[in-house]
Amino acid sequence: MTTSTTTPFTEDEIESARKLFEGPWDFVWASTRIDDLPPMVGQEIAFAGRSNVGKSSLINGLTRRNALARTSHTPGRTQQLNFFRQVGHDERLTIVDMPGYGYAAVGKDKVAAWTRLIHDYLRGRANLMRVYVLIDARHGIKDVDGAVLETLDKAAVSYQVVLTKGDAIKKSDQQFMAEATYDEIKRRPAAFPEVLLTSSEKGLGIPELRAAIARVLAEKS
Repeated sequence: MTTSTTTPFTEDEIESARKLFEGPWDFVWASTRIDDLPPMVGQEIAFAGRSNVGKSSLINGLTRRNALARTSHTPGRTQQLNFFRQVGHDERLTIVDMPGYGYAAVGKDKVAAWTRLIHDYLRGRANLMRVYVLIDARHGIKDVDGAVLETLDKAAVSYQVVLTKGDAIKKSDQQFMAEATYDEIKRRPAAFPEVLLTSSEKGLGIPELRAAIARVLAEKS
């Protein structure tokens, strides 16, 4: 689901994007330090969001792999940058699962270290094409999300907001939340001015998100 400002995807785009993601995705690297990143291969997209916003579930939904990215009900489970790629198949795209920001069930020092890692990665990765900032559709953009958007704006890193857990709100509220979120980000300098609403559990918006990613790869290649 998209806002009314989104350029519609054609059936060919949806199908082409499905094929882009249908290969054998594998975990290839984990980094806890900025000086331990993998070599840059092809193009990267990254998923950022508050702890427990559903990043891992969304990555699993995109790749149709139930356990590619580890999911947990414990906020802060992802403690490193995790890199996934179609090794030996189509290596032009790497997906990066970033540590959740905001609340985490660990000490403040660990949270601070994750935050530095996230910011350093966002500022310094030359083949990073776009960051998808995941926002819980039930709550909208919070102050902690705004701080990350500010970092992306200052670093001139292109990003797009994706609402998660869209099935948890009434259908009558879905378009309202998407448009309200769009109104909040449309003037931000690095924000891509379209909002996608998704649900990993129901598959809502997953084909459109794949197509949006495929568009980015085509535009940047």
